[in-house]
Amino acid sequence: MEQGYSTREAARIVGIDLRTGKKWRNGHHAPGKGLKAVPPIYQEPGQTPRPPEPEEPPEPSRYLREHDRIHIADRLREKASVRQIAAELGRSPSTISREIRRNRRAMPRGGWTYQPFHAHRRAERRRPRPKAGKIGQNHELRDFIQDHLTMRWSPEQICQALRARFPDRPEMHVTHETVYQALYVQGRGELRRELTRCLRTGRARRRPHRQAHKRSSRAIKDMVLISDRPAEAEDRAVPGHWEGDLIIGKDGRSAIGTLVERSTRYVMLVHLPRGHSAIATRNALAATVQTLPPHLWRSLTWDQGSEMAAHRAFTVATDVPVYFCNPASPWQRGSNENTNGLLRQYFPKGTDLTAHTPEHLEAVAAELNSRPRKTLDWENPAERLAKLLDLAS
Repeated sequence: MEQGYSTREAARIVGIDLRTGKKWRNGHHAPGKGLKAVPPIYQEPGQTPRPPEPEEPPEPSRYLREHDRIHIADRLREKASVRQIAAELGRSPSTISREIRRNRRAMPRGGWTYQPFHAHRRAERRRPRPKAGKIGQNHELRDFIQDHLTMRWSPEQICQALRARFPDRPEMHVTHETVYQALYVQGRGELRRELTRCLRTGRARRRPHRQAHKRSSRAIKDMVLISDRPAEAEDRAVPGHWEGDLIIGKDGRSAIGTLVERSTRYVMLVHLPRGHSAIATRNALAATVQTLPPHLWRSLTWDQGSEMAAHRAFTVATDVPVYFCNPASPWQRGSNENTNGLLRQYFPKGTDLTAHTPEHLEAVAAELNSRPRKTLDWENPAERLAKLLDLAS
């Protein structure tokens, strides 16, 4: 316009609408709370320039600023990729992708557009903390979660049960991380703090992962390593392959045997009232094997513990071959290790395990086998085993 062009012609050359050009020429007052006035960029002769309003203090660098969003909008119009925009702004591509997805506007005739000032206002409205949590606002949801935590269900099992129980009520759907935060984050007050004792770990706060202590291998005569186990046991397609171990009580003087079927994750607990020597363990395991049909006992995988030194006698008595994991490789019996962690809720470390009767062990195993499992498409192990027994009959 300083070169003599009209407002309409100048707007056409720049590539903006005539109304936008007039706003740029004349400026405009702040239309609402939280919005800035814009001074004119062109002054008529003799016109008193409007003093610019003071600039707002810069925002923390962890947040996108308004000029960042303007840059995103300009580059999107130029068909730049998300990774190009992220590199220019020094941000992660996922940051730019989330910004566009969260703050874009739907067009009346389909599609979407990214408007930087609208996006900045939306981001500002979402930022204030603290926010009311979903669990704290919904008493029915909170009671359901607390009741099932008391039953020792994991947060992930509870969240899946909510989706199955209330499929058409999204207000009753949460993620397991939401449940953990309601328990662990101080100041939320959405779930009773003492319910942390019902979690698998029983911890009142989160702890970082630590590397497990490695154990030295024990010499067991005539061991057959897991590398020689049939291939059908590896993919869990054929039932009847079990994993086993002991959970040890106070001072190593008592123990309970744990058996987990790899295909169905069915749990059986072995009562060891007379200690966990090799002979006592062999006799107790042999008695447990007799409780299920022979076709459901194809192999048993154990760690290199001395309690399994009589494995050859066990195989002769039951016709079930025993395979041993490599030293310090608990992941080779992953299902059993996970189950032992669950069982520590019922049998804490440092307690005398001989106090538990066979009837109590059966009740604990039944409770575990009735829990829905994510790896079983939210069926429970008892249902899977019942189907196998029905097919056999």
